[in-house]
Amino acid sequence: MLGPLEVWAGGERVRLGGTIQERVLATLLLDPGRVVPVARLVEAAWGETPPATASHQVRKAVADLRRRLASGGEVISTDGPGYRVLTSAGSLDLLDFDARIQAADQAVAEGRSGDACSALQSALDLWQGPVLAGAGGPVVDRAATALEERRLAAVEQLNDLRLGLGASGELVADLRALVDAHPLREKLRGQLMLALYRSGRQADALEEYAKVRELLVEELGVDPGPHLVKLHEGILRESTELAAPQGRPSAPAERREPVCMLPYALPDFTGRDKELAVLLDRVRAERWPGEHSARVVAVDGMGGTGKTSLAVRAAHQLAAEFPDGQLYVDLRGFTPGEQSPVSASTALGMLLRALGTPSERIPEDLPGRTAAWRASLAGRRMLLLLDNASDAAQILPLLVAPPGCLVLVTSRVRLLDLDGVEWISLGLMPPEDSATLVARTLGAARVAAEPEAAAELVELCGHLPLALRIATARLRNRPRWTVQHLVERLRDENHRMDELKSGDRSVSATLQLSYLAMDERYRYAFRVLALHPSATIDAHSAAAMLDVGVRDAEDILELLLDVHLLQQPELSQYTFHDLVRSFAQSRCGPTTERADAGALERLLRYYMTATDVACDVLFPGRTSRSHGIPRHEGELPELLEEKTARLWFVREHQGLLAAVELADRLGHDRHTGWLVRNLAFHLNAGGYFEEFRTLGRLAVRAARRLNDPVLLSISLSSLGVACWKLGAFEEGIAVAREGRAIAIRLRDRDAEAHSESTLGLLMSMLGRYDEALPMLEQAIRLARELGSPRAEAQTQTNLSSLYARWGRYPEAAAAARRALELHGGTADPVNETMALADLAFAQLGLGQYAEARASLNRALDLCDDSMPQGDVALVLALSAEVAHRLGDSGTVPELAERAWALARSGGTPVRQARTENVLGRLHTAQGQYSSAMALHAHALELASAISFRSEEASAHLGMARAAEGLGDPAAAARSRAAATELFDLMELPETGRSY
Repeated sequence: MLGPLEVWAGGERVRLGGTIQERVLATLLLDPGRVVPVARLVEAAWGETPPATASHQVRKAVADLRRRLASGGEVISTDGPGYRVLTSAGSLDLLDFDARIQAADQAVAEGRSGDACSALQSALDLWQGPVLAGAGGPVVDRAATALEERRLAAVEQLNDLRLGLGASGELVADLRALVDAHPLREKLRGQLMLALYRSGRQADALEEYAKVRELLVEELGVDPGPHLVKLHEGILRESTELAAPQGRPSAPAERREPVCMLPYALPDFTGRDKELAVLLDRVRAERWPGEHSARVVAVDGMGGTGKTSLAVRAAHQLAAEFPDGQLYVDLRGFTPGEQSPVSASTALGMLLRALGTPSERIPEDLPGRTAAWRASLAGRRMLLLLDNASDAAQILPLLVAPPGCLVLVTSRVRLLDLDGVEWISLGLMPPEDSATLVARTLGAARVAAEPEAAAELVELCGHLPLALRIATARLRNRPRWTVQHLVERLRDENHRMDELKSGDRSVSATLQLSYLAMDERYRYAFRVLALHPSATIDAHSAAAMLDVGVRDAEDILELLLDVHLLQQPELSQYTFHDLVRSFAQSRCGPTTERADAGALERLLRYYMTATDVACDVLFPGRTSRSHGIPRHEGELPELLEEKTARLWFVREHQGLLAAVELADRLGHDRHTGWLVRNLAFHLNAGGYFEEFRTLGRLAVRAARRLNDPVLLSISLSSLGVACWKLGAFEEGIAVAREGRAIAIRLRDRDAEAHSESTLGLLMSMLGRYDEALPMLEQAIRLARELGSPRAEAQTQTNLSSLYARWGRYPEAAAAARRALELHGGTADPVNETMALADLAFAQLGLGQYAEARASLNRALDLCDDSMPQGDVALVLALSAEVAHRLGDSGTVPELAERAWALARSGGTPVRQARTENVLGRLHTAQGQYSSAMALHAHALELASAISFRSEEASAHLGMARAAEGLGDPAAAARSRAAATELFDLMELPETGRSY
């Protein structure tokens, strides 16, 4: 009953049948041996609203209980108006509790305080949680409250006895937990204050009094009672009456000399300050999950991270707190040259002998040794360092130490089967600690002579302490070597592991132990996954490489994580340390090449299928193409909704780029070209224009090698768009023309329309409007013939931009509105945003400022983190200009500042030049002529470098206006003349020369 109501018979739990049966039985058990009237049982079962048949249901419940309980007819008897339970202390924990409390009272009366403590502790050990938890009902709840009060009274009595025996610091943790659970209980608070005071923590004791006083006033409106007040005054006076009593029980007569078996601590131990502090804090924490056993703190991490060095360092710092000795056992779970780890039985034998137990008195069997070990530690405060453990079974028998002891464990594997253990995972060293370690082990002078080489050495060693120590040891042993010489040797990835050897120490040998400890299935997975081209691996791509289900792949990845051959920077993402990847790849011999090739091809097929699906969701208007690459039949990530597909592209961005480079390197030209075709949509929408152009060039080369005109036409078309985004207009025109020629030859009207649109856009950037206009109009005609609203919408946006630069604002507005109409049936937020920006630009030219603001507000609603930053910058800059024209000066500074920051950090030359010209005009209108001049000058520099004619002209015109504001008519005349020359070259009418 002292916890959830449980009935056991013959080692099996008895099910009671239901809530009514539980409440009836609980009520009977609360008064064992006494008659409980039916009326009280009814109240216990239903409270104040029993059903009409309540008495009958109680009798049925009793009958049911008699059937379910062993000898139920004898246990529950009918007696007059009710029932009673007949049971004994051995059968009911409540009676057992009463008996032990009585034994404690008897021991106190006879002056046997130690025996009283034991009896009280055994009574309290019977409690498994709140009384009758889950039984419920008003009668049971009232009884449970009364029993909880009895438990707390026993706790307080036990604490008084322990304090009377001289205990203090060892009580603080338990007392603090009790006070947290019962903050208004003054008796417990006083005991905590006394324990703190006797532990030399007078300030903490006084703080506890302040806390309880404030709490009592706030909660109950009363001051602390006289006992607590007197205790507080005694602590303030440092009264001798509060000192711990003399004559505390003495230690056993047999003198036991302390033993220290700790290994040598490194004199140049460096770094790990944070981890060392965490370890010491956990050891010294007042609270601990396991109150009746030793504290156990374990350090796990990959081989070479310095687990043993950290644990030994901590053990030496803690040694004084464990005066009865410090023991050490190397369990050899991962030790070079060892056939098998040290067994638990062998380890116990070593420890017992270290404590002075003669060999003939050490039992042969594991249970006997475990019992002897427990007995040997009784009454001692000892520290035990178990180094290099391989599994939980190896160390569980060694963890039977009493509460006064500490066990430190190190392992390459997080031993998940161990409960009640505080774990500290040791990762790589921070860069500053790595640099300090190199300086301390190699010498500060040598590092100062070659600082750049020393910094690269740290990186090539991957911030792994073992690798850093081996590298510096090699340099110390070869004084004629420079740091740069070793760095050059380490740069060769194929021989890096060979370089990281010194004497018996080797990074490769250290990792080999973890590798050999795994089954062949996991070794194979380890080798194959190391070929993944991305820095991060997820379960879906791993499943494709390993040709298993996603759940199996997750299990494999988690096991490799548990043994620290993989790392997990974030949930569901796994990475290799550089040296671990090098080691894994070195395990791939000629016999595995075929399997490796199959794994990589499956990975490329997976990425092809996944990007197909994601692009269909995000870009539904794109033309469907058959690429001839077999579909990946395994499970795909969640890609069927726009949000999840976009997040997947962002998360897999680097992996997809690496996959294209892998396909190109392996000569999988078809995968290269078609993967780039899919990625082009994501790269363009996300503003990754440099990657867009780089991959576009790879795709063009791959298509040429394949002699595939369809793929070549598509790849050239995409590359032309990338060139436009980056301002490489001449290159873009060349590739777009070649793509158009191929499309016409193939009669691929979709590719032809795209090429025409791209060409028209590129021509307009160079100010060749007369040439650009028919190209854009032809692209629109083709898109309409093909029934492709997405393609037409994109070209209408390009046409609007052309008309706006040309000063033909009504046509620009009409084209932008047509693009927006077409976007009603597409999902292209990037182009829709630019259509709205172009419409606002035209409306500004027409003097329709309110309408421009409405257009820009719609555009801002579409802008989010996935939008190219340069596009967002332009929308913000135009919004600032419109706000100024409408007299809304309060919002202008923030909009302008955000626009400038985004244009500088993430804008392409095209977007940045245009944004800075808009902001320059705004600054001139505000009378800020110097900053306007700077903005226009930088815009001119950007636009001139890429021959962006309209923005060159706008920059010159802006500089002229700023110069006039600064009172420099000569400079204004020069800039205006340059602008006029460009406007004339572009055949721009006078009405279009203000923007």
